[in-house]
Amino acid sequence: MKAATVTKKRAGAREATRGSAAIDADAPAAPRKAHAVDAAIKTAALRRLRRIEGQIRGLQRMVEDERYCADVVVQVASVQEALRAVSRELMRNHLRHCATHALAGPAPQRAAMLEELLDLMYRHAR
Repeated sequence: MKAATVTKKRAGAREATRGSAAIDADAPAAPRKAHAVDAAIKTAALRRLRRIEGQIRGLQRMVEDERYCADVVVQVASVQEALRAVSRELMRNHLRHCATHALAGPAPQRAAMLEELLDLMYRHAR
């Protein structure tokens, strides 16, 4: 199955999750809100993201200053790992709250959530 077809099917399944009528697949989707966000996870994620933002600025300076390539690569790997850590915590929150809520709902909502989780796992694995 072509990627565009899969994407359109997933978009349709997500529309069912939101309970609204199907819309044009090319139209921008309305921003979705989390079912619940643990305050501690939100605070920690924001703190980590601000730290990562500082690391990115440091990387920009390193490139501008023509620092040794291997040193820059090491710092890039550090930023990537920091982002993965934020992603893991947000995924835990998503599974505890959003996914749990959706999986307790009607069949179309469950199916859409399963597709979303599979998509997230495959993206995370890349």
